[in-house]
Amino acid sequence: MLDESYNPVLDVDEPAPFDLMRLPSVDAVLSWRHARTLLQIPLLLLSVVMILHGLLGPSLSPKNLATTLTWVHFRGLLVLVILIAGNFFCFACPFMLARNMMRRFFRPRLNWPRRLRNKWLAVGLFVAILFAYELFDLWSSPWWTAWLIVGYFVAVLVVDGLFKHASFCKFVCPLGQFNFVASLVSPLEVRVRDQQVCTNCATKDCIRGRREAGPDLVVIQRGCELALFQPLKAGNMDCTFCLDCVHACPHDNVGILSRLPASELMTDPMRSGIGLFSRRKDLTALVIVFTFGALLNAFGMVSPVYVVERWLARSMHASHEAPVLGVIFVFFLIVEPLVLLGLATWSTRALGGSRRPLVPLAIRYSYALAPLGFGMWLAHYGFHLFTGLLTFIPVTQSTLANLGWSFLGGPYWSLTGIPVRFVQPIELCLIGLGFAGSLLVTRRLAEDDCAEHPMRAFVPWATVCLLISLASVWLIYQPMEMRATLMMS
Repeated sequence: MLDESYNPVLDVDEPAPFDLMRLPSVDAVLSWRHARTLLQIPLLLLSVVMILHGLLGPSLSPKNLATTLTWVHFRGLLVLVILIAGNFFCFACPFMLARNMMRRFFRPRLNWPRRLRNKWLAVGLFVAILFAYELFDLWSSPWWTAWLIVGYFVAVLVVDGLFKHASFCKFVCPLGQFNFVASLVSPLEVRVRDQQVCTNCATKDCIRGRREAGPDLVVIQRGCELALFQPLKAGNMDCTFCLDCVHACPHDNVGILSRLPASELMTDPMRSGIGLFSRRKDLTALVIVFTFGALLNAFGMVSPVYVVERWLARSMHASHEAPVLGVIFVFFLIVEPLVLLGLATWSTRALGGSRRPLVPLAIRYSYALAPLGFGMWLAHYGFHLFTGLLTFIPVTQSTLANLGWSFLGGPYWSLTGIPVRFVQPIELCLIGLGFAGSLLVTRRLAEDDCAEHPMRAFVPWATVCLLISLASVWLIYQPMEMRATLMMS
């Protein structure tokens, strides 16, 4: 049943949303069936270059394309593109190009196990990558970074070589899950233009695919591999912006439309391929790891972390970093969320008069943390991108010179980026933007949940958002490592 506050049909008095694909130049590109492949090919070639340079190039990370492009440029550009437009990095994913090439020769025959049709495996892999990033100092190791990229290619080929549809994207890929949660606050969404057209559609090509007329019914354009039926799709969760639905729709009724960022967090409709947010504990865990993982990842690059690690090592009599990091991860990803969200949930129930049980109440409000978590990821990754914006130029010059191609000249290592003193105000604005978004979502949830005393339900969760925001601001003003660059601060 759809949430009463959700209406997929535009009100007649509301202005029509902006449609990116109504721009002639954009439509000409994205409506082309091979547009995605055109973007994937250069990224696939760049991935191969990064792997080779990571394995065979300089061991010093600021002079290696694998570490510089991965940990400085890719991460920063990814979150900025999601903020401005949406999940276009999944659209251009080079791993899917390798998978599609493989599937020309090997057809998967298995269905993804029913018990694993959730996000728990992806959440675990997300945490594992965060842990490996700190344990193996991935930002400073071109070799490990290269093998991480290789491992990703292998995982995609194995999973999607055995299992049908886009099982890796939907149930496994930790990077994809990061993009899905971040895209909850994106300003654009792939969705139908006119709901009535879908109501009258008999073929449902957006989900089934378009088939060639004849006895064999050969599929000439696949539909959505992530099981998102466009007429019942609500929001960006699980959407890779692959545009298969756009190409499959015979009525030209699917576009990339504007929407209020984070609006999908304010309602709880039955979503195609996902169900109800309020019943998805795995999605809640993903949002919580996404939010508190942002604090954890930033804490790992500031000076106080070394003081904490030394104190824990002495207290635990530990001679290896792994158990020390384990304690820090448990605190940030389990203890801290349980305490803060538990207190907020109890306060909302006691003061606001909510009739929901504690666990469903915590699930309902935890989604409001997504904008705040994204704001912290933006601030963190934006810091590395802006302060190291030009570092790829001397690294590329050095790489080509080592190969005997000196047409770009010698490496100009003084090229870095924007000074830290100019970047920090940008970080503050990004954190403030996430904080404001979380407050707006929390306020809407409180009004729906506790109509008589919305402020009593709002204040506990607003307090949690404030505490996380203050912690984020404190982190960005700590001395930070200029990872994967030649400059240190």
